[in-house]
Amino acid sequence: MPRSTALRLFTPLLVSAAAGLLAFAPPADKPQVLSDWTQTGAASYDAWADGRAHRRDWAAYGFDWTTDYCTTSPDDPFGFPFRMACARHDFGYRNYGAAGRFRENKPRLDDAFHADMKRVCGHYAGARKASCLSTAWTYYQAVKTFGFGPGTAVAQDPVNPAP
Repeated sequence: MPRSTALRLFTPLLVSAAAGLLAFAPPADKPQVLSDWTQTGAASYDAWADGRAHRRDWAAYGFDWTTDYCTTSPDDPFGFPFRMACARHDFGYRNYGAAGRFRENKPRLDDAFHADMKRVCGHYAGARKASCLSTAWTYYQAVKTFGFGPGTAVAQDPVNPAP
């Protein structure tokens, strides 16, 4: 087959294949959205929670929304609702792990986790608030110390194993 005939025959296939690959590429602002959703402030938490509630709107980004919440610790220790703080923490761990950017973002992810739990504690007063803050500090110290490498939620995630 002459070269020009082969090019004419295969060019549409190559263009179609390239278009298919581009359709699976996440939006260019994915790293910025991930960063915006994993900061310590309440606005960052609220943006993540809205994204989580409207996951279909963010499907093109390919975020990993899976969570085991607080892993082997209680999700609501002593009645303090830390479940969503744990879910956002998992979101950060899993997505930065998948991007190969876990290690440099881990301190901020852990700090955001602590900030989320302290916001929960802000709804209490007196001894109940002190107990909540103490529990939040314990959870924070646990992820700060043990939240990396083998045995973490990231490492145990069969879909996105730790890098």
